Amino acid sequence: MKLAITSEGESLQSPVDPRFGRAKFFVVVDTETQAVIAVHNAANLNAAQGAGIQAGKIVVELGVKTLLTGHVGPKAFATLQAGNVEIYTGASGTVANAIEQLKAGQLKAAQGADVVGHW
Repeated sequence: MKLAITSEGESLQSPVDPRFGRAKFFVVVDTETQAVIAVHNAANLNAAQGAGIQAGKIVVELGVKTLLTGHVGPKAFATLQAGNVEIYTGASGTVANAIEQLKAGQLKAAQGADVVGHW
């Protein structure tokens, strides 16, 4: 299964970025092969609007099934949900910590956005 974690850097040791749409990177981890890639989210960092929708499209196109992040807005949530991506909010620490939080059942699946747009 492919996981994407919002990140401030390109590695498992990078801090989780609490924002989804304006996260610097998405660190993508394939739990079967242990392959790790970082995808830069440069186009959405300073977008006036639509960052969550565009970032959601990127994650869906990467074939990710699960997203770990701090927070997600309403438009991003809708885009990810339409792409069949399961969303977990409340991730913190490093990317590796967030993965462990998921495995330990410490993150809850989001039932909706937990912040307003343009956060």
